[in-house]
Amino acid sequence: MTEFSVNALVTVAPLLLILIGLGITVAIDSYISRGQRRVLMGICVLTILLVLEDVADTFLATRIVNPPARTWNSILGYCVRPVILMLFLYVVGVKNKARVLWLLICVNALIHLTAVFDSKICFGFPGNNFYRGPLGYTAHVVSGILLGCLLFRTIREYSRVRRAEMWIPICNVLLIVTAVVLDSFILTSLEGPVSLTTIVIVCTTLFFYIWLHLQFVREHERDLMAAQRIRIMMTQIQPHFLYNTLSTIQSLCRTDPDKAVSVTEEFGTYLRQNLESLNRTDLIPIQKELEHTRVYTGIEEVRFPRIRIEYDIEDTEFSVPALTVQPLVENAIRHGVRICQNGLVTIATRKGNACHEIIITDNGKGFDVKNPELDGETHIGIRNVRERIETMCGGTLTIDSVVDVGTTIMIRIPEERMQRGKETVS
Repeated sequence: MTEFSVNALVTVAPLLLILIGLGITVAIDSYISRGQRRVLMGICVLTILLVLEDVADTFLATRIVNPPARTWNSILGYCVRPVILMLFLYVVGVKNKARVLWLLICVNALIHLTAVFDSKICFGFPGNNFYRGPLGYTAHVVSGILLGCLLFRTIREYSRVRRAEMWIPICNVLLIVTAVVLDSFILTSLEGPVSLTTIVIVCTTLFFYIWLHLQFVREHERDLMAAQRIRIMMTQIQPHFLYNTLSTIQSLCRTDPDKAVSVTEEFGTYLRQNLESLNRTDLIPIQKELEHTRVYTGIEEVRFPRIRIEYDIEDTEFSVPALTVQPLVENAIRHGVRICQNGLVTIATRKGNACHEIIITDNGKGFDVKNPELDGETHIGIRNVRERIETMCGGTLTIDSVVDVGTTIMIRIPEERMQRGKETVS
C-alpha cells in the first residue's frame, strides 16, 4: 500500500464514517422536522462528494496527468461548496432573498464551467499545473456572501431571545472562514488527501445537527412549561369552586344584591388573573401574588362565613412564581378549615436568615404528611408549587401537619437568588 493510500485511508475513512452515520441518524430522527431532515441529508451527501473530490484532486495532481479529469473534478468542488453553505442557511431558518442567493450560486457554477472550454477565464490546468484566471475567486466571493448572510441571519434571529444558542452557528462561520484562509495562504505547500476546509465543513455539519437538537430541547421545555401552567390553572379552577361561587352569587342576588355585585367583580378578577398566569414564565412580585390571594379568600369568606383569613405581611421585597401562595391557601381552606366552626388561615411573610419566608398556617384537621392523600385526591397543588419554587427560585417548601391540630407550610426563598434575578432584569 502506497503512502498516499495510507494517508487517504487514515484521513478519509473517519470523515466518511461520520457523514454516513450522521446521514443514517438524521434519516431516522423523528425529533426534527421533515424539512430539516431533507436539508441535513442533502448536506451529508454533498459533503461526502466534497471529501471524495478532495481525494480525487490530490490523486490526479500527483499520479495522473489528465487535465480534463482535474478540470471536471475541480468544477465539482467549486460548485458544491456554495451549495452546502446555502443549505446551512436553511438550517438556521433563512426564508427571504433565497432566490437571489441561488442565482449567485448558479452564476458561480456557470463561470467555473467555462474551464471545460479552456477559456482561462476562471481556472485551468496547463501542463497539469493549476492556473487561476481573472474570475478565479468567484467561488470565494459567493461563499463569503453566503457566510455573511449566515452570520447576519444568526445574530438577528437569536441575539435577543437565545443568546447562548446563537454561538454554535457563529462559531461554525468563524471555523469555515479560518479554514479557508489557512488553506489559501498558509497550508498551500502541504499535501494531504483532504483540505482543512473540507474537514471543517464535516465538523460544522455535525455541530449544526447538535444545534438543531438544542432547538428541539428548548421547544420541548417550553411546551412542558406551558402544559404545566395549564395543569396548575386547572387544579386551581376546580368545577366545584366555579359552581359553588356562582350559586353563592345567585343566592346573594336575592338577599344582598350589592354584595352579589362585589363578589361577581372579585370572581371575574380571580378568573382573569388565573388566565394571565398561563403566559407568565418569570417571577412576579409577592405583592401581586398576595393581591390574587386576597381576591380568592374574599370569595371564600363570603361562601363560608365561619372561616377567617388573616394576613401578617412584613416582607415584600422578593418575587415568586405565579400561583404560588393562592394554591396553598386554597388547599388550607378546602382540606383544612372549611369544616371547622372557627376556621382560621394565616398568611405571613417575613425576612429570615438570608432568605425570604412565606408561612401559611391553618387550624384545620391536618393530615399525615407521609401519606398526602385526602378524600381520594392527591395534593397536586402542593406538588406543583414545590417544583416551581425549587426550579425557578432555588427555594424550599416544607410541611408540618398534625392531625386534628392544623398544618403549617413554610416556603424559603434564598435572598442571594433574588439579588441575581434583579441584576439579570436590570
